[in-house]
Amino acid sequence: MEELRWNPIRQEWVIVATHRQTRPLLSRKQCPFCEEVEGAPGELEVISIPNLFPSLLENSRSVSNESPLFVKCPAYGKCEVVIYSKDHDKGLKDQSTDSLIELINLWIDRYEELGSKPGIKYVFIFENKGRLIGVTLDHPHGQIYAFPFVPEALQREVESSKKWMEKHGRCLFCSIIEGEKEKSERIIFENERFVGFVPFFASLPYEVHLYPKSHLGSITQLDDHGKKDLAESIKAIITKYDRFFGFELPYMMMLFQSPTDGKDYPFYHFRIEFRPLHRSKEKIKYLASVESGTGVFINDTLPEEKARELKKTKWKE
Repeated sequence: MEELRWNPIRQEWVIVATHRQTRPLLSRKQCPFCEEVEGAPGELEVISIPNLFPSLLENSRSVSNESPLFVKCPAYGKCEVVIYSKDHDKGLKDQSTDSLIELINLWIDRYEELGSKPGIKYVFIFENKGRLIGVTLDHPHGQIYAFPFVPEALQREVESSKKWMEKHGRCLFCSIIEGEKEKSERIIFENERFVGFVPFFASLPYEVHLYPKSHLGSITQLDDHGKKDLAESIKAIITKYDRFFGFELPYMMMLFQSPTDGKDYPFYHFRIEFRPLHRSKEKIKYLASVESGTGVFINDTLPEEKARELKKTKWKE
């Protein structure tokens, strides 16, 4: 069964998808992604396929409502899996620049196509890496969720960036970039078109935000040079993580872009966030009662110190 249920207290949707409870933990020998990419046409390595255990479906069943307290909607949308490579052990940091550009082009294609579908208001591209994050298949892959609504947290971002633009006459995110570059103490990586930093307001110890220096609302606005610099930036940040920790660090990688609901968002700015749960090599940052109950994060570390650690970690020889 799949459906959307409205939480009237928090004013947000919850996705109910009971079939996902049966997702298997599969071994390397049973990996279905190896077979999927082997069957891809020509030299293509990066592919997008339907998620076999989707939270949102294009043919989601209809639902009825009997009470204004208990509101339901069809779980309309689409969920896809993006397989990065034929190689079962080749994560993003191990990809060539050309392969990463191929991935970025696929992200652009899926954002445009899914975002153009009737009723799709937000396209969310992400990667969960590592069993610690809840991954059930180890073959490196990302995911895409096409939502029939703009998630509440992202709606707040849209509203805050609009208010900042109205008050200050410029983009909130461009202002953050300017402030971070002026201080420079939290920047861990920079090339011509992108800058990566542990934000002043980091909620997790090794959280890194990656912003394009130009004002872009989505990855669709990247030119060839921008794609190359984005590929280098992703590779650099993940390599720094792994070299600093001494193992492949589990993380969540999320692309935040303008909604696809047909409205204009000149005040919004594309970015990528990396959120590992480790607070040290041996300790995990758990999202416990305060974080889960109030939405207020407690960062046990100083962002400036974590940035210095990552900044001095070389990502290439």
